[in-house]
Formats: sequence, structure tokens, C-alpha cells
Amino acid sequence: MSVPQALANTPLRTDFLSASDAARLVARIGITQVLRLVSEALEADFGRWQDFDKSARTAAHSASGVIELMPVADARDYAFKYVNGHPHNPRLGLPTVMAFGALADVATGMPRFVSELTLTTALRTAATSAMAARHLARAGNRSMALIGNGSQSEFQALAFMELLGVRELRLFDIDPAASQKLLRNLQPFLPGFCATAIVCASVRDAVAGTDIVTTATADKTRATIIPGHLLEPGMHINAVGGDCPGKTEFDASALQRAQVFVEYEPQTRVEGELQQMPADFAVTELWRVLQKLAPGRTSDAQITLFDSVGFALEDYSALRTMHRLAGEAGLLSQIELVPELADPKDLFAMVRQAASPQIINLAARRTA
Repeated sequence: MSVPQALANTPLRTDFLSASDAARLVARIGITQVLRLVSEALEADFGRWQDFDKSARTAAHSASGVIELMPVADARDYAFKYVNGHPHNPRLGLPTVMAFGALADVATGMPRFVSELTLTTALRTAATSAMAARHLARAGNRSMALIGNGSQSEFQALAFMELLGVRELRLFDIDPAASQKLLRNLQPFLPGFCATAIVCASVRDAVAGTDIVTTATADKTRATIIPGHLLEPGMHINAVGGDCPGKTEFDASALQRAQVFVEYEPQTRVEGELQQMPADFAVTELWRVLQKLAPGRTSDAQITLFDSVGFALEDYSALRTMHRLAGEAGLLSQIELVPELADPKDLFAMVRQAASPQIINLAARRTA
């Protein structure tokens, strides 16, 4: 049976997951379990990296932020994400990052699933961070400095506690209210992990002696949140915030001291910490480490740095995970995104059938 024949008797409805239903789903399953499941999906998809048609995202930059489209596809699925980054949005009552995306069939182009991706992006970013750290950080990590305590911070903290065994969190943000917000949100989870979280007075205090350093700041500017001389032997750096041209968190000396790992090098060269380095500065794409084609950490004293900018394959992993979980939980609704036509070649029939007889008669008289 051909594909069009197979679809002939199938209602053309697209599954939809709203922002509120995504939150209900995460609450029902448990956020740490969702982080674990997304991380497992990421491992599986990075493990078949070569199966995907990949490209750097398309970005439209403005003085106030950026809007991006992020596509990826394999032989079965096409996925994309629309996402923005506007650091000043909270002053307007809007999130800094907002996103939605879709999964479609490659064979027909039929969109199977449309979803919010604002919450899901935070989940997949944290799950990606934890996945990278599992392969790059030293064994037995117990402490993490979390610099930048905004919307991404809770997810990063929970991912590293659940998936890496971190039990001591040191928090710092230039906005003390952000750190207090993070502390309040983490408080219900800390006893279950036998973990502690403290707010530090400076970046230096937060970073000193920690196993892992995660930076997730939002300002669209070339900044040095952590100068290279503060990095200590054996640290793993999870650099999340530098994710578009003109936006960095580390100085060049930090990268020079570390072995640097990236998601998709053509994109990271333009958007990540890597944008400040010469074109011949050596980096390793993370998928090569996961497939054991390249080494990760080679000694306990080595500094490793994951220059994370976010890549479309991660959104695909998250979309397919959330689609499955929401379907199992009965939280999917359906939307009529594609017209259902008796004759696929007669699109105008939609207008003819929707119009009242009076309108049709009036149009006929005008043309008579």
C-alpha cells in the first residue's frame, strides 16, 4: 500500500502538547525522572550521529536579542525548533527564552507533533550538560558551582544531583534575588539527595575547590564571568550561557588551559566560547567521545570544558521523549493543522464548503 493510500482514511490531526500540559507531565512523572529519560534519549541519538542530516541553526539578530530556527532530520523524522533569546524580556514580563517545535514524517511531510519547547528546552539543556559531564568529568564528583541562577539553574542543579551524584551546590548571581529564588526552588529536593546548597558572595568563592563549574548567564555580551586563572586542575566546566555571536562567559586563557568539547563544530565556531579562538584551535565533537572514536578526559588533572550552545539533535531527542510520555499519560490534544480534503488536489473546496449558500449565490451574481 502506498503512503497516500495508507493515510487516506486517517483523520489528519496533529498531536499537541501545551505549556501547561508539559508542566503537568513533568510534575506527574517527576522532574528528575524526566531528566533521566531525556538524557537516555540523547545518548541513543548521539550514538547514531551519522544518521542525521545536520546544519547550523539560522539566526536573526537584533539589538535586543536573537530568534533562531533549528532543524534536523534522519530517514524517518524531521524536527525543528523556533527559539528566541532576549535577555531584557523579564522586564517586560516575558521569559528570556521561549520556544516551540514540531516532529514530522519525512516520507509525507505530515506534522505528527507540535509542542511547547520553553520548558522542554530547559530540560534538554540540563540533560545534555549531565550527559557530557558523565563522559568528561572525573569520577566521584561531589561539588558544583552554579554561576547564573536564572531560568536554567534549577534544571542544571537537579540534573547534576540526579545523574552525576553532586551533593554540594555553590550558587552565585549578580542578582541576589535570583540566587534566593533558586535556593527556595531547590529546598524541597535537597533532603532527598542528602545535598546542600549555599549562596556565595562572589564567583571566586563559588568556584574555589569545586569539581564542576556550570555557567548559565543570560546577557548578550562578551563577558568574562570566570577568568582562566580561577580554573583548577581536574575541573569540568559546563559553559552553557555563551550561545550566540557576541556572547561569551570565559576569556581565551580559560579555553587554552582546557581540552574543549563541542556539539556541532560549525555552529559552535560562530556562537560559543570558541568564537574568540583562532580557526585552528583544536576541539572534539562530543559524539566522537560517546562513540569511542576520540578520547574524553585523559587524566584526573586535566581541565575539560564543554562549550554548550544547544544543537537541534537535542531538541529532536527531547521532542520524541515528551511525545511518548505525554501520549502514555493521556496529556496530548489534537489540532487541525493540515486540511482534510476529499480530493487532495481540490484545496479550494475548503472555502466552498465553509461558505454559506447566500455568499456563494452573491459571488455568482457578481460574476454573471
